[in-house]
Amino acid sequence: MPSSAPLIRSKLNGHNDHNGHSGHNGHTAHNVHQPEIPISYDINIPYVDVDKLSQISTPYPQYLPSWDPVWFDPLPPFEYSDPALRVKDPSMRNLLTPNVTVDHIQPNIGSVVRGVQLNRLSDASKDELALLISQRKVLAFPDQDLIDDGPAAQESFMRYFGKPNYQPVSGTVRNHPGFHVIHRNGNHEEIARFLEQRTTTTLWHQDVSYEIQPPGYVMLGLLQGPEVGGDTVFAATDMAYKRLSPTLRAFLDTLRCVHSSAKMIAHTRLTGGLVRKDPVDTLHPLVRVHPVTGEKCLFVNAEFITKIQGMKDPEVKWLLDFLMNHVVSGHDFQARVRWQPRTIVMFDNRSTTHSAIVDYLDDEYGAQPRHIFRLCALGEKPIPVHNEF
Repeated sequence: MPSSAPLIRSKLNGHNDHNGHSGHNGHTAHNVHQPEIPISYDINIPYVDVDKLSQISTPYPQYLPSWDPVWFDPLPPFEYSDPALRVKDPSMRNLLTPNVTVDHIQPNIGSVVRGVQLNRLSDASKDELALLISQRKVLAFPDQDLIDDGPAAQESFMRYFGKPNYQPVSGTVRNHPGFHVIHRNGNHEEIARFLEQRTTTTLWHQDVSYEIQPPGYVMLGLLQGPEVGGDTVFAATDMAYKRLSPTLRAFLDTLRCVHSSAKMIAHTRLTGGLVRKDPVDTLHPLVRVHPVTGEKCLFVNAEFITKIQGMKDPEVKWLLDFLMNHVVSGHDFQARVRWQPRTIVMFDNRSTTHSAIVDYLDDEYGAQPRHIFRLCALGEKPIPVHNEF
């Protein structure tokens, strides 16, 4: 889930000169400084209990976000075995049977797979699925029965790919805290305030990169969405790395960054939301080696990185701004996924970064309904380029 420092909007009564006097009729202003009103740091997700809202309409009410008061201790290190590394036959004949079609979204990233029902896959097919995700980075599976199988079945499926991640904030499915629920339905005032401060709704990020062992494989499931809009765009961070000069790549290979959930948690507490974990700060390499493909990938995240070892704050800002602009503007290594009913998307969080596209807005009624769940499977601790790290 993305986060950033809360942006503040202050309401002022009148205009003040440098001596603190009102600009109207020379009278001293009273109550000039009003309480600060934080805007949502991610306009895709709600921070209030939707049970308290009226007229919630969704074909999947079981997935409306809830805030159960559950506390999670820090994640201890664990041994991870990537299922893709168990595949011996690169043809993936268990998964890619004759009735399966794979249509590429872009030549090097993203594919739409038809003829596969995820809830019917054997263990051998799941291993091959992990390999195909590692190779193509993003896979979309339209019309999946797994969408209607319920939270327990979806959790069980994702546990095959790694330990579940438990969100520190945001809504989950009741009694299933591994779910991260994205639900928007007519929040016109909230969006208007957000866009008073922001020039775009996009927030490019890698999911929960601050964990000691961040997610490898991630599932997104569409429960309800607008007829047009609400796409998700992904960028390939291995290709982004390759496009840089050898000189810059050699420098980036040596850097380590602090990824932190502190700003996200501070924002949630500021808005009175529920927090389920203490803040986590973890040191990760800026360039990580993918355990399946062997490719070097930028592990860069403008939302969670707070420091780069050995660099001063202005240098950190310059480098992160450059790298994020490089990734965001690299349309020749991006894939945009258009959602369809009952679609499940699985992607590799190690070799991609992504953002939702909040373009499904109506000037009168606000956001059209968009309801998605996310499940993350935690993987290996990011592998650095150099062993001394």
